Amino acid sequence: MSANVRFIGTEQITQAVAELCIKANTCIGDDILAALTKAKKTETSLLAQTTLDRILENAAVAAREQLPICQDTGMAVIFVSIGSNVHINGDITEAINEGVRRGYQEGYCRNSVVEDPVNRVNTGDNTPAVIYYDFIPGDTLRITVVPKGFGSENMSAICMLNPSDGLSGAEDFIIETVKAADANPCPPIIVGIGIGGTMDKAALMAKQALLREVSSVHPDPLWADVEARLLERINALDIGPAGFGGKTTALGVHILAFPTHIAGLPVAVNIGCHATRHRTAVL
Repeated sequence: MSANVRFIGTEQITQAVAELCIKANTCIGDDILAALTKAKKTETSLLAQTTLDRILENAAVAAREQLPICQDTGMAVIFVSIGSNVHINGDITEAINEGVRRGYQEGYCRNSVVEDPVNRVNTGDNTPAVIYYDFIPGDTLRITVVPKGFGSENMSAICMLNPSDGLSGAEDFIIETVKAADANPCPPIIVGIGIGGTMDKAALMAKQALLREVSSVHPDPLWADVEARLLERINALDIGPAGFGGKTTALGVHILAFPTHIAGLPVAVNIGCHATRHRTAVL
């Protein structure tokens, strides 16, 4: 084996995942806090301003007391990027699930996972996590924990459009999805969109798009314009914070696109709540 191979033990992975589960569930990201604060200053509705105040107050208490931001501490979705020069000493999947067990117990997070979608028996420890692996150059291991609550997840959707529907058809589907969601995903929301690939690829990209920094601008001018246009249309729906009306229905719209088949135009929407929790560690 090459001398530049880096060995990472499973206990280190377990501990990192446990810490990320707690941190993600108790501390909103700085980018989202900044966006919420900015929204409060630009809102013209007194009720919307008051609602944003309560959201920010809740976030501050959760961070200070190390308590979950929301009672729905989600199903753990985990993205793992493994460097080509990394060797894991053991079963990485079991190490990650043990981290979820430990983190959810130590962080007093609700166990929300059932062992079968039909028999509905709770697993009692919020496992198994939904884990996605990919491989990157280098000698690092990057782990992102995304506790996904189902108030927002249930409002997500996918549509296999025809190529003739075009960008306007995709945009209309996205707007209708957000409109149908209304107050259910705890707005102001973040809208993750995946366009292209196959059905499953589009859905995955939509969830990955939620991880982008809220204030970031898409590097492709075409998609940057689409994001801005969709954000304006969504905020004109007057759903507002917690569904009480106002200018702030969404904090951001993030798009990921991928090549697709000549006969298809898959479009997926994954909605994140006002917290859109996620934390990353690099080992």
